[in-house]
Amino acid sequence: MQNLTEIRDAYYDASTSKQSAEKFYNELSKYNKNNAVVLAYKGAAFALKSKYTFNKKDKKDFFVSGVKLIENAVKEEPQNIEIRLVRLSIQENTPKFLKYKSNLEEDKKLILLGYEKQPKEIKECVKKYVT
Repeated sequence: MQNLTEIRDAYYDASTSKQSAEKFYNELSKYNKNNAVVLAYKGAAFALKSKYTFNKKDKKDFFVSGVKLIENAVKEEPQNIEIRLVRLSIQENTPKFLKYKSNLEEDKKLILLGYEKQPKEIKECVKKYVT
């Protein structure tokens, strides 16, 4: 994956099947640059990987690593709607017992308030997620 458009599409696909999630993880796990948006997607890749991992320790490790990456991306760019959308999508789909749901309202509010000012690609991501 070379650009954000490909990453966005792959993320959407990754949420639909184990095979797609594995492919997304394999592509993004190698990413080592400093783009906060891509790091948020990398975190999502780790979180999705944990969903399909059966070993409990590995499952936890992937999830914790993913959350750290997502939270670091939010810290780096707290007003970034796309990063907030990634976090929202992970938190909404995480089981309650993992206790990773504390930012749902905050992220929804920021996304709604900033939606109109977003470029077309980000608006499409939001629409794709909510439909």
